[in-house]
Amino acid sequence: MPGTDTHTARTGRPGARARIRRVLSLETTSGILLLAAAALALAWANSPLRDGYAAVSSTVVGPAAIHLDLSLATWAADGLLAVFFFVVGVELKHEFVAGSLRSPREAAVPVLAAVGGMAVPALVFSGVVLAAGDTVALHGWAIPTATDIAFALGVLAVFGRGLPVALRTFLLTLAVVDDLLAIVVIAVFYTASIQILALLGALAAVAVFGLVIRSRFSRWWLLIPVALVAWVLMHESGVHATIAGVLMGFTVPARPVHGESEPRTHQLEGAVRPWSTAVALPVFAFFSAGVSVADGGGFGELVAQPVLIAIAAGLVLGKLVGVLGMTALITRLTPLRLPDSIGIRDLLPVGFLTGIGFTVSLLITELSFPDAEHTDAAKLAVLLGSGISAVLAALWLRWDARQARLADMNEDGVPDRDLRRIGD
Repeated sequence: MPGTDTHTARTGRPGARARIRRVLSLETTSGILLLAAAALALAWANSPLRDGYAAVSSTVVGPAAIHLDLSLATWAADGLLAVFFFVVGVELKHEFVAGSLRSPREAAVPVLAAVGGMAVPALVFSGVVLAAGDTVALHGWAIPTATDIAFALGVLAVFGRGLPVALRTFLLTLAVVDDLLAIVVIAVFYTASIQILALLGALAAVAVFGLVIRSRFSRWWLLIPVALVAWVLMHESGVHATIAGVLMGFTVPARPVHGESEPRTHQLEGAVRPWSTAVALPVFAFFSAGVSVADGGGFGELVAQPVLIAIAAGLVLGKLVGVLGMTALITRLTPLRLPDSIGIRDLLPVGFLTGIGFTVSLLITELSFPDAEHTDAAKLAVLLGSGISAVLAALWLRWDARQARLADMNEDGVPDRDLRRIGD
């Protein structure tokens, strides 16, 4: 298991490796790297050298004997993104066992808000493409339902200074439930066929990973080979290979074991998150965001696609209406209330933050359409919708932070006790 940095242990001050690891674990760092990778991909894919981008993306590497002769773009989506989903799985496990999801009553409002925030965008998307007569595009109904945890929390960290810390917990709870539901959607609706023996082998490898990660002899050189076997078998089974990452994340113990001072969910997240932030997510964004508008009909032709309008509307408007509408209904019609220090007005920027789909939305786009016409329009829609949502969220966060706050923001009849603020 990851240990303390030797420089830290010797001097009491974090060494260079520890400082780099801490910077790479920051939510703002993740957002910046994602934006930079996407911008680079867009610039290259629409430059005079765009053929080079296409050539790099389609370069095939890997052993054909075990069906791993994949393009670099596929390696990024199926392989590197499994690292990101492992971190998501670890975070979900911790939240369910020892975090914001351990109490059903406390988690009820953000959990239901997440459900509303997925259902309404799917309905908006379906309504738009059906009205336009593009029934082929219906397979992409799940694209605007996802929320990019890293990107959304990054925007909140930068522009939400002065707002209650409880708002971050609410957004995190909503986003992790959103991601959990997105994982279920990918496994159920975007798996064409299943090879049962390979799937059983993958589940057995995940079980072995769980035994090793819980043992006294858990070491990275034992865990990585088992994780690779689980990933290869999951890929061979036909289920999207990133599911292996989630399942292995769920096996990590969320409470201290064998006399350790902190749970292994914290240890593993601290060790793997920098790789996810600095390598997996930016490389995936680079290979997924390179939509070329310079060929054929160009930008105008892509914008005219119903799928673009459907996804952008689902992310910007569907997410906002789903989150705010569901929260307003359950807090008005049931005894459930928002967490301490949070009011309905705080959820306006949260609704926009959940419209930042990016990573998972781009992944579902890759799985949704067999043709480049719909795929390129959908990717452009994800980028536009996520960008608009991020800008609107930033503006409303700053507005909300400047407003006077009531003594009982969640209107539960008890004065707010948690007065901590983001940025304190």
